[in-house]
Amino acid sequence: MGRSRRSPLDPSGGRARPWTAGPATAPETPPPCLTVDGTGLLCVTLLLRLRKEIDGARPGTVVHVIATDPAAPLDLPAWCHMTGRHHLGPVPDDARPVYALQLAADALPTRADAPWHPATP
Repeated sequence: MGRSRRSPLDPSGGRARPWTAGPATAPETPPPCLTVDGTGLLCVTLLLRLRKEIDGARPGTVVHVIATDPAAPLDLPAWCHMTGRHHLGPVPDDARPVYALQLAADALPTRADAPWHPATP
């Protein structure tokens, strides 16, 4: 039998380490108060629609966004971060690509024609 080589970075000394699983269940995404269907929209158009749909919604509102644009997993969290909303992540157990976010009381108002830019008073 051959001996396995030990990596200098392996603190176990080559011994097998027990496998540990992540959390038994994924955190549950709150049910939506509002759903925005962005099927087929590129992120720019999706953000325009999203901004229009959430305009006037109360803080704490959970929004599910259906987004088929491959850039959505990057763009939606970035937009939430830039505007002060809370990105809750992908919605598990949905056959469609759905992402959840929550509106915040201190979210920055954005321009209707460019929701990635802050509104000027």
